[in-house]
Amino acid sequence: MGDQAQRLRQLVGGKTEYEAGRWNPPASSGEARVLAITSGKGGVGKTNLTVNLAIAMGMAGQRVLVIDADLGMANVDVVLGTRSGKHLLHLLDEGTSLKDVLIQGPYGVTYISGGSGIEKAVDFTAAERQCLMQKLADCGEMADVILIDTGAGLGRNVMDFVLAADEVLLVTTPEPTALTDAYAVMKAYSMYASRQAIRLVINRVYDESESRDVAAKLQQTSERFLHMNIDCLGYVFEDRSVMQAVRRQIPFLVASPGGTASRCIQAMAASLLYDRPMTVTRGWRGFLRQIFNFAR
Repeated sequence: MGDQAQRLRQLVGGKTEYEAGRWNPPASSGEARVLAITSGKGGVGKTNLTVNLAIAMGMAGQRVLVIDADLGMANVDVVLGTRSGKHLLHLLDEGTSLKDVLIQGPYGVTYISGGSGIEKAVDFTAAERQCLMQKLADCGEMADVILIDTGAGLGRNVMDFVLAADEVLLVTTPEPTALTDAYAVMKAYSMYASRQAIRLVINRVYDESESRDVAAKLQQTSERFLHMNIDCLGYVFEDRSVMQAVRRQIPFLVASPGGTASRCIQAMAASLLYDRPMTVTRGWRGFLRQIFNFAR
C-alpha cells in the first residue's frame, strides 16, 4: 500500500502518468492474466472499480477484456452506459460466435455480458460445456488481462470464479458489515484455494490512515485465525465525482481524470502491471477448464 501512496503523491503534483507519456506497455507473457474481482457484500463499488481499472490498464497499453460474471445483473452495461444484445449463453447457439457476444464498449473496454448463462452451467451437457470452452478459448489470445467481475458473497458460482482465477482482488469498505463479509470470503478462500494469491482493495476511505487501519485489521485477523498472509493492493478515496459519474453512466476515470478516485485507480493499475512480475499459473484456458469441471 506504500507503493500506491508514493504514486499518488507523485500524481497529485501534476499530470497523470498517462498524460506525461511515462507509461510503456509491459512485456506480454503470451498468456492472458486472469484476475477475479469480488466482494463479500454488494454495494461496495466492485463493478465500478473493475470498469475503471480496465480503462486504466488500457491506457497503459494493455488489451483488457472484462467478463461480467455478476449473474443476471448486467452492471458493466450500467457503468458504461451501454446495452448488450447477447451474452454468454448465446454461444450455445450454433450460429453464434465469440465475436457476436464481444461488446466493444466505449473508452476501449471490451466486455462480455454473463446474462443468466453461467449460473445454468450445472445443467449443461458435456457437449454444451465443450462448446462453450471452445468458443471462449480465443479470449486468452485477444487479451493481455482478463478481469472477471464476479457477484458478491459466497455463492457457488462466485467462489467457482474466485478459485479458478490466477489472482483475486477483494473489494471492501470500512463499514463493519462489509469487513465482516470480506472476512467470510477470505476464510472460504483460505480453505479451498490451491494457490493463495488474494489482495485487498479498500474503497471509499477518507484518508490514507483509515485505509491502513482497515487493511491492518483484516490482515491481522487473517494471519491469526486463517494462517494466511494477505497483501493490500491499495485504496480509493471517497470522491464526490464518482457518484456524479455513476448517475451520468460514465466511468469516473473518464468523467474526472484528475479526481482523487481516478488517481487512486491509476496508481493501483500501475502497481498491478509493474510492481511485481506477471506470473500466470492457469491462464485463461486453465480458468475455463476449472470452471466447467466444477459443473460436472
